[in-house]
Amino acid sequence: MSELKMKMALVGYGMFGSDVVAGTLWDLERNGISPYLDRVCLDDYAPHYAGIRFEMVGIGTRSEVSARRAQDDFERETGHRPAAYFGDAPWEAILSDQPDLDVLVVATPDNLHTVPIRAALKRGVHVVAEKPLCLDAGEAEEIIAMADSAGLVVGVDMHKRYDPDHLMIFTRLAEEMGSPIYARGVLEEPLEVSTQTFKWAEQSDPFTYVGIHWVDLFMHYLKLIPLSLYAVGQKRRLQEVHSINAYDAVQVSVTHTNGLHVFYENNWITPPDFEGPVNQESQMLGTHGKVESDSQYRGLRYWIENKGSRTSNTHFFRRLSRPDGSKVSLGYGKDSLIVCLEKVCRHKALGVAVSEMARTYPDALSQRGPIRVVHAAREVCRKNTAYMEAGKAPVVTASFDRNSITLHDPHAGINERIFERKG
Repeated sequence: MSELKMKMALVGYGMFGSDVVAGTLWDLERNGISPYLDRVCLDDYAPHYAGIRFEMVGIGTRSEVSARRAQDDFERETGHRPAAYFGDAPWEAILSDQPDLDVLVVATPDNLHTVPIRAALKRGVHVVAEKPLCLDAGEAEEIIAMADSAGLVVGVDMHKRYDPDHLMIFTRLAEEMGSPIYARGVLEEPLEVSTQTFKWAEQSDPFTYVGIHWVDLFMHYLKLIPLSLYAVGQKRRLQEVHSINAYDAVQVSVTHTNGLHVFYENNWITPPDFEGPVNQESQMLGTHGKVESDSQYRGLRYWIENKGSRTSNTHFFRRLSRPDGSKVSLGYGKDSLIVCLEKVCRHKALGVAVSEMARTYPDALSQRGPIRVVHAAREVCRKNTAYMEAGKAPVVTASFDRNSITLHDPHAGINERIFERKG
């Protein structure tokens, strides 16, 4: 096919934006998308995309220092220096200066996803966003409606769907395990994330930040519909030692319409002495079996004098050397982004309607349920924390129906609807 240029822009260049996201985009600019499709079972499309070139035309960050660093990194890795934008809303200048932009990649803090996504969709630009899509069920509905009306891709980086272990569990073992009874997902982040890496921990919480991965995983593969929810959180170390008014840990319990109960455990205060970058595991019991997956300990363990014991997850994201010494990125962290960007290619190069690809990737529509769970958990946790601080039992819960979320507060004697879908 003739050459087709795909113009990209990136907003956000923090921990994930400058690592997994940037590494993926460097590879796309260097070699296009075709070489990376076999890992996600889309290799049949590779010949159709051979003529597509990707070009990073702009990078937006809050500070000029990070914007210039991003420019330097892209120039070093690709030989091309994109334009730099910085300030409180750099996406506005990018969208204004780049009227023919194809894709905006959003890697801003959790609480700053919705605004750039809306702005891009209003300009007719496809979006690939870091998780979570947003923090509010109403905002999720707005994004879904905007994307549907404009016929645009909104992909979300839900990389746990593409972990080889999870693919084995949910595409092979789950069918043999019978009806699911209960499940558990644990993801614990290092203290450094909440105290140094992120300046916005108070605007999010560990369940919203990483628990969403497990919520999406279970809901996507098991086709779950939430029925009720309970959540509690603890504010101790971050508040008392680091003067950060944020949750150390959050535990969320969700019961679904099929009877499956899932318990989520998340924190971001794991000490630096821990041997892995994160601690993560899951398990699921069915009527005919049980599966356990230790996502932190993959079998590679080593210890070195004066450096302690370490474990490594080489499956998530790693950089290896090409023959010329440059680096190529591999792993399921990259796979999720490739899947989303392939949908933009399929729409633009092959003319396939975005609606025809619905739910075949982590799209905005697939996030309707998970974001409702996040929204409910945040409100229930907030209420229960306030009651615990007042010496009362944390007994607030939430219930879901097709179009709403209701908060049940026995202390106040009220059932408050905190979300209702319009139309």
